[in-house]
Amino acid sequence: MTKEKKIQKEEKNIVAVEEALTKTEQFIEKNQKSIIYILGVILAIIAIYVGVTRFYFEPREKEAQSQIFMAERYLEKDSISLALNGDGQYPGFLDIIDEYSMTKTAKLAHHYAGICQLRLGQYDEAITHLKKFKGKDKVITAMNLGLIGDAYLEKGDFQEAYDYYIKASEKNANNFTTPLFIFKAGMMAEELKKYDKAEELFNTIKREYRSSAEFRNIDKYIGRVQALNKK
Repeated sequence: MTKEKKIQKEEKNIVAVEEALTKTEQFIEKNQKSIIYILGVILAIIAIYVGVTRFYFEPREKEAQSQIFMAERYLEKDSISLALNGDGQYPGFLDIIDEYSMTKTAKLAHHYAGICQLRLGQYDEAITHLKKFKGKDKVITAMNLGLIGDAYLEKGDFQEAYDYYIKASEKNANNFTTPLFIFKAGMMAEELKKYDKAEELFNTIKREYRSSAEFRNIDKYIGRVQALNKK
């Protein structure tokens, strides 16, 4: 390519850029009011979000955190009814859920309320609250899924219990909750007469979780499902 052609090509590129800029300027000039309006709406939404978060949700979150502590204390002491319903002076978990909805503390209260109702034998209510729990803590989330499995087990729904124990075991791999829920899933598989699956789950504990409490007697359970599978 000659020097002259290079110059011509560069000039064409410059012209193309200038034309594009001109079109952009024309568009902005033509739609200036609409653009300003849209930007204003966006800024207003951001301002409202920041304001609501700072002056409404954050204070409510702090207040909810200060109110839930007594219910947590009652739960630790196994005063289940007081933890769930309050004592007349301090709110229970159900009160926290009602009064501080849309807060992180209320979402955690669903988890605690589910625990209380599970202990009180209110299995359907427990499942409802446990399923409403949302949190980022992987350990609590795994335990929550396992508790749903426990509630279904108490209801005699072994398939749902099995499904939730599997979910719980997969949620957060560790040496405490994972072998616990694998073991529970294995027990449910046995109840469902899925002996091959039960043996597979029990062998997972034997192979991968030798330091767990479930490992100690796992050979007994493996032997049992093997015997059942031969019948």
